[in-house]
Amino acid sequence: MSPDTKENGILRRIVEASGEPRILDALADKLSLTDLQSLLLHVYQKRTSSLRPADVLRQYRNNRFVKISNVSPAEIMKFDSMAFSLLPAGFQTVELSPVSPLGSCSVLGPVDQNNAIATIRNTEVLSDPTNVMALECAVRRRAGNGSDRRREVKLCCSHRITRAQIFEGQATFPHFRMLSLCTSGRDRGSHGFEAEAAIEHADYHLSTLKAAGAAGYPVNGIRARFIVLSENVLQVLNESILRRLKKLHPDVPFETETGTDHPGEYYRSLRFNVFATNRQGEEFFLVDGGLTDWTQKLLNDRKERFMTSAMGTERFLVSFQRP
Repeated sequence: MSPDTKENGILRRIVEASGEPRILDALADKLSLTDLQSLLLHVYQKRTSSLRPADVLRQYRNNRFVKISNVSPAEIMKFDSMAFSLLPAGFQTVELSPVSPLGSCSVLGPVDQNNAIATIRNTEVLSDPTNVMALECAVRRRAGNGSDRRREVKLCCSHRITRAQIFEGQATFPHFRMLSLCTSGRDRGSHGFEAEAAIEHADYHLSTLKAAGAAGYPVNGIRARFIVLSENVLQVLNESILRRLKKLHPDVPFETETGTDHPGEYYRSLRFNVFATNRQGEEFFLVDGGLTDWTQKLLNDRKERFMTSAMGTERFLVSFQRP
């Protein structure tokens, strides 16, 4: 049974049990968000009034979302301190809220809203810091005018996120820490913004992994892959991006692939990944980045450009433990 079929079956059962055939329409469409919030607050207040301490403990033992991290805070702080020290000039570190506006991921990109944990206060638990940094960039870009509007906004954060989908494979968790970067600016022509941002982001992540290796983490091999989603960027990738990165990192093998660029894709035009191998010879996918159209949508301006990338730091710290 597919997830959609299972979910539809659950909804049918709930509707039948309620005795109100249009209850879903009423809750989803008829009530304003503020009225829905008031209703749900009252419902959960009544629910929690009957809970006992043993019930809360049972939830803590059984709910995968509330388990503690497998990485010590001291180790995370050490890694973050090292990573922040390597940031290129112009990047500002920010501390994001634990929650973001409802629809932060599903409205901007092709992400299922069920992958986020919505709250009854019309927000959602942060599931992707890059989407929220796009919102912050849009606010800052809109506040600028004239020469200020032409200045790029560069942000970086280290944040614990929570995702509702079930992940498979090694070093996968329902909540985990990510180190995220974004660069927001204007189209310069000839893919100038795209090239410079891609070089800066990829160079940063490669340099961070190398610095981690020098600090004692068993990084035994690094490789990078660029995925061309539009033929328009193929020339700038070969003549500018890869040429510069190969000079900066002659020891790193760079691969290229071709993909598709359409509205259903998460990234537009160009994407890159970084992989690293630990002492056991296991390779891990650690960095994902690329160009998106999020600030174009937020500011209703096709000249806006946005580059984002993120490293799964918790995945790295669990899989590349120092001796």
